[in-house]
Amino acid sequence: MNMPQIDPQKTSRPSTQKDLGALVEEVLTRGVEEVIVKDELRKKLLSGKKLRLYLGVDPTGFSLHLGHAVVLRKLKEFVDLDHEVILLIGDFTAKIGDPTGKDAMRVPLTDKQIKENFKDYKKQASKILDFWKVKIRYNSTWLSKLRFEDILKLAGHFTVQQMLHRDMFDKRMKESAPINQTEFIYPLMQGYDSVVMDVDLEIGGNDQMFNMLAGRTLQKAYNNRDKYIITTKLLLGTDGRKMSKTYDNAIYLNDEPNDMFGKVMSIKDELIPDYLELATNFSEAEVAEVKKIANPRDQKAKLAAEIVKMYHGEALAQKAEEEFNTIFKSGGLPTDIPVFETPRVNYPILDLLCDTKLAESKNDAKRVIEGNGVTIRNKEQETIIKNWKEEIKVENGMIVKFGKRKFIKIKIK
Repeated sequence: MNMPQIDPQKTSRPSTQKDLGALVEEVLTRGVEEVIVKDELRKKLLSGKKLRLYLGVDPTGFSLHLGHAVVLRKLKEFVDLDHEVILLIGDFTAKIGDPTGKDAMRVPLTDKQIKENFKDYKKQASKILDFWKVKIRYNSTWLSKLRFEDILKLAGHFTVQQMLHRDMFDKRMKESAPINQTEFIYPLMQGYDSVVMDVDLEIGGNDQMFNMLAGRTLQKAYNNRDKYIITTKLLLGTDGRKMSKTYDNAIYLNDEPNDMFGKVMSIKDELIPDYLELATNFSEAEVAEVKKIANPRDQKAKLAAEIVKMYHGEALAQKAEEEFNTIFKSGGLPTDIPVFETPRVNYPILDLLCDTKLAESKNDAKRVIEGNGVTIRNKEQETIIKNWKEEIKVENGMIVKFGKRKFIKIKIK
């Protein structure tokens, strides 16, 4: 099927009021969970008034995935409509730790960890945002200067009952799990960001609603005006759980094309509609065409090709699809397998998997072995490794396959 392709970095400006209306409606609906207050915000956007809006990101990790891309792409839509857009780096709030969705207290991060995590954020986010048009600000600029009396004043706008109403706090109380005082302060700090930047609108994931409502309350109290809120839908990981490094189910923006293609192909079939809506630039008509394809595998092939093209370009997307078909359709091997050189003839399998970087850790290696995910191919014979205590006899040219998509070729020095 021949579908028009769309460059994620290029969106044409509306030429007529009708075009603007269609774009505004898409901004307020596609991938959106909730809008506060929708009718008022629609009128503001249609009026041509320039809004100031922001997305806050706490650098608690160093890799952005497709789940993060959902909100970044929503932010880009406002860039394309020429609004004043801010990407706020929560270098201060990251020290407290957002309690959202956490069953236990976060471990506080140091300044060094925060700086290290953020180092690659901008490079990854540049795959979506044009930073010539986006301002970057850091909330340590103002939050680090708050006095104790300022914090008391902020806290005075909320009750303990309001804080305890949050799902994760209620759950922890029932389980007698600890709630740190700093976790109560987090929404106040995030809310104060809205006050200082005096924004019209905040964008965030649907798990951020409580924190964004805190900003709305403080914007009314301090600046005597309202703040609109847009929350985006949650894009689940490949296995249907929340996208997270912990679950090894995330598709990262800096994944290699072959890995990205393979991961998209591995998503559960029921997630295809969400990925089409949240992770691609396909129009509604194009999405409908993909959904008409009878075989879910072929639907995912269209989806994977589009996503890889968005972040790596059309040529690499086509190459990744060909590589995937070679491995999974034809039972072949990748055309370019990394080589691991070693003088060893006998190698404990856990050490081999870790030394070749196929596994992130010995626990990771054990998990994949126990799932029958490690095979050794030698002289056209393929053997599944069943015992993680096993010692492998290494031979020149031997190929180790780890999981569905990782390969290494052994070369004896």
